[in-house]
Amino acid sequence: MARKPKAGSKAGGTGNGEGELPPGQRAARGYLRGLQNYGDPDFSVYLRRAFARSMGYSMDELSRPVIGIANTYSRFNPCHRHFPELVDAIKRGIQSAGGLALEFPTISVHESTMAPNSMKFRNLMAMDTEEMIRAQPMDAVVLMGGCDKTVPAQLMGAASAGKPAIQLIGGPQMTGRYNEHRVGACTDCRKFWVEYRAGRMSKPDIEAAEGRLVTTAGTCAVMGTASTMAAIAEAVGMTLPGTAAIPAVHADRLRAAEATGVAAVRLVASNITPDQIITQKSLDNATRVLLALGGSTNGVVHLAAIAGRLGLSLDLHRFNELSDTTPVIAAVKPVGNEFYMEDFYAAGGIGAVLRELKPLLHLDCLTVAGETLGERLQSDEALWVDRRVIKPASDPVEPEGGLVALFGSLAPDGAIIKRSAATPSLFEKTGRAVVFSGLDDMNERVDDPDLDVTENDFLVLQNVGPASPAAMPEAGFLPIPKKLLRAGVKDMVRMSDARMSGTAYGTIILHIAPESHIGGPLALVKTGDLIKLSVKERRLDLLVDEAELQKRRDVWAKEKRPLPDRGYNRLFHENVLQAPQGADFSFLVKGGGKSKA
Repeated sequence: MARKPKAGSKAGGTGNGEGELPPGQRAARGYLRGLQNYGDPDFSVYLRRAFARSMGYSMDELSRPVIGIANTYSRFNPCHRHFPELVDAIKRGIQSAGGLALEFPTISVHESTMAPNSMKFRNLMAMDTEEMIRAQPMDAVVLMGGCDKTVPAQLMGAASAGKPAIQLIGGPQMTGRYNEHRVGACTDCRKFWVEYRAGRMSKPDIEAAEGRLVTTAGTCAVMGTASTMAAIAEAVGMTLPGTAAIPAVHADRLRAAEATGVAAVRLVASNITPDQIITQKSLDNATRVLLALGGSTNGVVHLAAIAGRLGLSLDLHRFNELSDTTPVIAAVKPVGNEFYMEDFYAAGGIGAVLRELKPLLHLDCLTVAGETLGERLQSDEALWVDRRVIKPASDPVEPEGGLVALFGSLAPDGAIIKRSAATPSLFEKTGRAVVFSGLDDMNERVDDPDLDVTENDFLVLQNVGPASPAAMPEAGFLPIPKKLLRAGVKDMVRMSDARMSGTAYGTIILHIAPESHIGGPLALVKTGDLIKLSVKERRLDLLVDEAELQKRRDVWAKEKRPLPDRGYNRLFHENVLQAPQGADFSFLVKGGGKSKA
């Protein structure tokens, strides 16, 4: 049920608000909350007001609830280039509801412009977001995110900060055209690149395609990590209903921004905080939506990190239970070959998916709208759905969830495969390992005509996990050797402790834990070893006897792996957790965590 405001609380107005408190009285909310301590409370009030008045604020404005706007606009982040217009719309909503809107910047991360990869800076952004929410005098916060790691970073930070928060998603791009093809980043990016590597596209062809793949503001046009995390944010209850999938350049996105501003002011009165919304039950709901979408494998890592901030967990055995009972019902790339996020929004969006999953969901979960999920879905029941894009649960794209966790002697703590974007004929297979010791080794040898490899082998990449110098990049989409591509090979089993872009596809095993850099079994694999994969049995096993593995462990233990000298690089590699714990920092997990680095 919706939370009712506490007696005497107000969402806005003037009267005897915090801006009119007598000097020396610390405010419970508003612009005078969290005053600095100079040893003289009266002076603290006096000083803060003096600087506030230098910005032209009236005493009436300073008496209102303060809503922070965490703005991740950056010229280094092309997905967020429309955020200035969204900020204006949020401010309209906040002001119309009687609040004072105060925008502030935070770190912004983008996959294509961050080196070595954006995942390395997700935790830094989460820390920045948490501390700015906590340190500055705001009663609630609007979190503006979109590109891959920004949404989980903001949810992690807001969950730890503990103030009322609401997410506004930036939205996906619209599609473009390349010759006769309808295209969008970045599943089509990868397909064109495969064609180029295979010699079926020329350099002028690939350059022409490059100029047509990303033609508007917004995140990737397919069900990649950005759209998956937007869906998760709505499913878990942290966005307004129906807002996750609105295209970035659609007028509905601006209306959603204004409504989010209004809702943020209401959150102050109801005092609904993230821990009331993100619960073990709502994480189950979000996991089912992830599975029903055939969403990004990155969603598993990010959900685990968000859960850890509140002392909750995303257990991979429980994940498999949910996967076995959740159908894939969204035919959006890279699942399926035709539809994009703009089609998904027009087809009914996350609301339509939630209604199909309704018998499987916890309907008593609270949302930032102040209503339960059950109440939201009851009011949505008559809405139209395009069944070409969002299938009924009774006639799904796939009868089981799009992702599954694997365990076994090669992955004692788990690994992930996106079966909805893989080749079923490869699911039950034993293959010979062809091992690359790292990214440099792979780049140097994978296209060597003399590489000893066939389509029946398993490509294995080591030393790309969270604690490695590579810091868990989206390198799990190992390239198929050129000589196999030119022979017509379209897929083969590939595995690593890295991640894979949500826009990618193929029979690819990811997040193998413990990772190779800290001595997990993956570190012991050598070219020629046999590996057995069984998606049916949820198994991934290295078929090498224990005596031989012990010899390899002894050799591995003697190798030196120095830590970085200083700064965030040192902090990251000393404290990052493994993929099943969300690759968060051990000291940021509620109750404490333990790094295996």
